[in-house]
Amino acid sequence: MQAHPVARTSTAQIAQYQTPHLLADIGGTYARFTLEMGRGDFQYTHSLLCADYADFYSAVKAYLQSLPDLHIEHAAVAIANPVDGDQVSMTNYHWQFSIEEMRQKLGLDTLLIVNDFTALAMALPRLGPNDVQQIGGGEARKQSVIGLLGPGSGLGTSGLIPAGDGWISLGSEGGHTSFAPRDEREIAILRYVWKHFSHVSFERLVSGPGLELIYQALCDYAQIQVQELTAPEITQRALDRTDPQCVEALDVFCALLGTAAANLAVTLGAMGGIYIGGGIVPRLGEYFAASSFRARFEEKGRFSRYVAAIPTFVITAEHATFMGAAAILDAQLRSLQTEPGSAILGQIRRIRADLSPAELRVADHVLAHARAVVNDPIAEIARAADVSQPTVIRFCRSLGCEGLSDFKLRLASGLTGTVPVTHIQVTDDDSALELGAKVLGNTASSILQVRNQLNRDMIERAIQCISRANKLEFYAIGHYGVVAQDAQFKFLRLGIPSIAHTDSRLQLLSASVLGENDVVVISSSSGRLPELIEVAEKVRERGAKIIAIAASHSPLIRKADIALIVDHVEDVTTHLPMVSRILHLLVIDMLAVGVAMGRNPGAASLMSGEADERLDEAMPVSKKPAARTQAPGVSLATPLATLTSHSR
Repeated sequence: MQAHPVARTSTAQIAQYQTPHLLADIGGTYARFTLEMGRGDFQYTHSLLCADYADFYSAVKAYLQSLPDLHIEHAAVAIANPVDGDQVSMTNYHWQFSIEEMRQKLGLDTLLIVNDFTALAMALPRLGPNDVQQIGGGEARKQSVIGLLGPGSGLGTSGLIPAGDGWISLGSEGGHTSFAPRDEREIAILRYVWKHFSHVSFERLVSGPGLELIYQALCDYAQIQVQELTAPEITQRALDRTDPQCVEALDVFCALLGTAAANLAVTLGAMGGIYIGGGIVPRLGEYFAASSFRARFEEKGRFSRYVAAIPTFVITAEHATFMGAAAILDAQLRSLQTEPGSAILGQIRRIRADLSPAELRVADHVLAHARAVVNDPIAEIARAADVSQPTVIRFCRSLGCEGLSDFKLRLASGLTGTVPVTHIQVTDDDSALELGAKVLGNTASSILQVRNQLNRDMIERAIQCISRANKLEFYAIGHYGVVAQDAQFKFLRLGIPSIAHTDSRLQLLSASVLGENDVVVISSSSGRLPELIEVAEKVRERGAKIIAIAASHSPLIRKADIALIVDHVEDVTTHLPMVSRILHLLVIDMLAVGVAMGRNPGAASLMSGEADERLDEAMPVSKKPAARTQAPGVSLATPLATLTSHSR
């Protein structure tokens, strides 16, 4: 097999990518491949028969071996299958694979796997007037929802929702909605198919295999001998008008597609139009335009006028799915270049201005070669960044990592996906309800971001350190004083000698009498306050342990034995540390829950229930809780308990 270059899709000058992007469109019958040399410049396009290859990897390797000697780093694959997680198992074919394993076997930096109709949906904004054929009337509204469906080996559905300057593509399996017949003929078809399948979906009929079922059902309905015909044979006989049953089958097929399209239109409110893709309809040409598709689309009872205003289009562009996959891949690569590709990469970008020249070289090397760093030994990283190996270690620890191995684990985890984090600006025009919603939304987003940053090993070390402490002290200054006071209250309830100091002079005096088995937890948003740096040095002199809750790569984090990173930049228009203070309180809660879970509820060191209740707010006797059967003051059934298990 030899793949040959095809003509460029545009005569205009196209900016070439540094390396070609590999694109694939995998269906149940054919696997199509191409290289995108620049935006819209598809070359070396070739189709392979899936049945000729044992698995997905074999097909990709066969295509790549047909190419000239080209270096490929990034790839996007549109596949006729739901994509959820790392494992892909095709619905209409036997191929299955791990995305990450496939990326490594193919030697790619990026391997993006998306549903084929999600990719096709993302191509719609790039299509021009010559790439579609309108069927019937209606006019698309600008910046409105768009629907997409198309029969092939199955019935794919998707949609596009306008979002600012871009679009959000819907991952949908709407083809599996239940089929509803409209007349006696379709009831007969349903009865016939019921003999073979307990559930009859639109995909069961409006697809290649479905066309064969429709033909067989109509022959049975007319009591005519059924011939063993494939979907392409039925289609060709219908187009040639040489077989009445084939003509009727294709007409029913187009009508059912009209019903499915109308259902999608009213479900989505798709005033931007309904687009038809897939491997069957674009090949029907004028037959489809003259079929009963549009008439059936507009037959919606009281909503007939509603759907009549919605235009329907057949996608005729040759590379539409490739265009959509390319658009998604392009957006993904831009995001990795301009936005945090993972929590730890985001941390590195935020602290670049505070790094020493040597550490800055390490940071820039990691940002430029993140995937390579995951696999490279420390000697290679140090050589590439032109620094010493201890500098690499210091850089990793300043980000809250145990060392290089821990850093690599967090980096590798982040490169596979991130939690979307948003921040919405509060304005003077906000109502009380809007203001409340924004504050809560911003806080929730920040909690998700911190969850992604936290290092489980550091949390576990902090819990063990506190559990073994003879004395536990909490230091904070200013607005963060409430964090120290809250921590003292929680750990006293756990029977651990604790004290909170929020005055810098008292902190120094208390630190000067600490012992080796004592622990100090210091809370600071910036980690740069001179008073806290001074007291941290005093704690280190006394041999006590320091647990720091602060921003990454701050002076306080560098002096800590255990670093709990909380990176949050407060809104500069306010003077209150609203969100970051909540984040610090949540870290204290994680430590308290962890310590409580690790202790014996019956141990003598725990405070009695009676003593514990004296710390609670006053309440009527009738409302006082029953005797405790777990660690005092901490409910292990609360959502906070789940925060101790941080999944990478």
